[in-house]
Amino acid sequence: METVLSIQKLTKNFGKLCAVNQLDLEVKRGQVFGMLGPNGSGKTTTLGMLMGVVNPTSGSFSWFGQPATHETRKKIGAVLEHPIFYPYLSGQKNLELNALIKGADPANIPKVLETLELMDRKDDKYQTYSLGMKQRLAIASALVSDPIILILDEPTNGLDPMGIAEIREIIKKIAEDGKTIILASHLLDEVQKVCTHFAVLRRGTLMHVGPVDDVGKGEELVEVQAYHDDLGVLLQEFIGSGQIKKENGLFQVMMKEGYHSTDLNRFLFDKGIVASYLATRKKSLEKQFLEILTDHSHS
Repeated sequence: METVLSIQKLTKNFGKLCAVNQLDLEVKRGQVFGMLGPNGSGKTTTLGMLMGVVNPTSGSFSWFGQPATHETRKKIGAVLEHPIFYPYLSGQKNLELNALIKGADPANIPKVLETLELMDRKDDKYQTYSLGMKQRLAIASALVSDPIILILDEPTNGLDPMGIAEIREIIKKIAEDGKTIILASHLLDEVQKVCTHFAVLRRGTLMHVGPVDDVGKGEELVEVQAYHDDLGVLLQEFIGSGQIKKENGLFQVMMKEGYHSTDLNRFLFDKGIVASYLATRKKSLEKQFLEILTDHSHS
């Protein structure tokens, strides 16, 4: 698997604020790589550095094994903020202008319109487009130069549920076409639905990196103790119990997916047992991420 992006110790400080802290990452060809984190976690700053619009404080990165140059950037299509489109021109005309500016082949335009499901509206003025269509045209403009890599910053932000679903389907379609995609999102759900691999950022620091398939794994492990002779037997009756082990007088219950310590506590309580000790030893990845993503305590 060819490495298309390699990031080493990438750091960005804005005065005293460290927006991105010693970031190490690798993206392989063909991956849909999600950068997941709450707002202010450093995702946009990282993408800005990768695209050359923000200068790193220290560290480095390379595209296709080479330092970033104007040439390597031509192989990358990015939608970081809304591109400037002319309201009175059609989608088609806007893309033609875009191709002209980028020195891209206008012959790519029909395929791009097809992929982004804008074919039937290509001759309508940009100002008549819905938010979802405007976002799709923005992605289309990034694809006109037939880049190897597509970078998307919060691609579904501000869209209604239908617009969100459409963009997600389109991202999958672009990935199936063989493009490598890097996208930033603050939604775990989005990353789970469209990405193959992901990294979790919190306040500029990498918290986790790995395949998306791992998120469901690593269920919760709950330790429980109660003054009851048949506790072990009862725990097996609990619908959410997976494997049960006994260690140092404590029962360790592996929770089945979707079950948590609160469910176990309620089960015991309904049986008239009050747990003398109940603690979550290991949280599922999903739960850990949700805690990071809803982390509003900014220091």
